[in-house]
Amino acid sequence: MEKVIVEIYYTGGNFSAHAPELPGCVSVGDTPEEIKRNIKEAIDGHITVSLEDSDPIPDKFKGEYELVYQFDTLGLLKYFKGIFKNAALERITGINQKQLAHYASGHRRPRPETAKKIETALHQLGSELLAVRL
Repeated sequence: MEKVIVEIYYTGGNFSAHAPELPGCVSVGDTPEEIKRNIKEAIDGHITVSLEDSDPIPDKFKGEYELVYQFDTLGLLKYFKGIFKNAALERITGINQKQLAHYASGHRRPRPETAKKIETALHQLGSELLAVRL
């Protein structure tokens, strides 16, 4: 199954998404769940119209594909708001809460190495959670 990257951002009070492999295929939504539904519908619609108009579509869209979501830092922090408090994120990332609050509010953007540090810490947490057996 082919993997299709969908980039999700938080801008102007809502989430926006686009599929870079389908130029012009974009969507917005108020919540992460809504943006995921909306971009799936937008991709399906884009493909349907392209096929009806005999426009070319990338090969990976001709069979089954899986959407893989990539968030910007602000979008990720908004997505997990209420699940990860800044104190918890500080603990796993080593980034102080005040700085995390700036990223979560959109007042500042993390440097690439800081964004990578957040990503690595979340992946490590995910690995630890996958090892849990109850």
